Amino acid sequence: MYLIIVGCGRVGSYLAHVMDAEGHEVVIVDKDPLAFKRISREYGGQKIVGIGFDRDVLRSAGIERADAFAAVTNGDNSNYIAASVARDTFRVPQVVARIYDPQREAIYRELGIRTISSTSWAVNTIKRILTSSESISTIQFGSGEVEIVEVEVSGRLVGRYTRDLAVPGEIMPISIVRRGRAFLPTPGVPLESGDVVHVAVLASASGLLESMIR
Repeated sequence: MYLIIVGCGRVGSYLAHVMDAEGHEVVIVDKDPLAFKRISREYGGQKIVGIGFDRDVLRSAGIERADAFAAVTNGDNSNYIAASVARDTFRVPQVVARIYDPQREAIYRELGIRTISSTSWAVNTIKRILTSSESISTIQFGSGEVEIVEVEVSGRLVGRYTRDLAVPGEIMPISIVRRGRAFLPTPGVPLESGDVVHVAVLASASGLLESMIR
């Protein structure tokens, strides 16, 4: 993969190190030459000083042949502009922008830019840790708006039905693993002791699912 990273802060420098170590061809761009001091000595990719949404700078970084582009500066607007240029002008296949403000994140997504909001992700992760029981583990998608929750059936859940764990538009059981075999459940499937139910749930409804399980 040929990857261009705009922003050599903590996220950008670490991302560059990780992707370079995995054998990808990496170019990192930052307007401040001192920012490159964060790059590890093992990094073997390119470092370019310049504005991350300047077309000439991006051309010098080889954006015409880039497979992926990540804008991870500390400015939401700069990240959005850089990601837009990469996507719309140079047609980079995979483009993502790091966004701090959750409200801007929603706007940028509506405009077609894939975003990661460290603020939303952190809040949803901390909330899950503080409120979830030990019997639940999760995988998060996007910036944590949707989770796949793994619930082990025991106690009062035994003998209930799949439909008892469903709330239209908020909570949806998507699979059951029973005695080592997985299947897609219908609403009338009874839950057995030892079943592992995978449930898709909005982060905003995680508390509701927790109360249903309890």
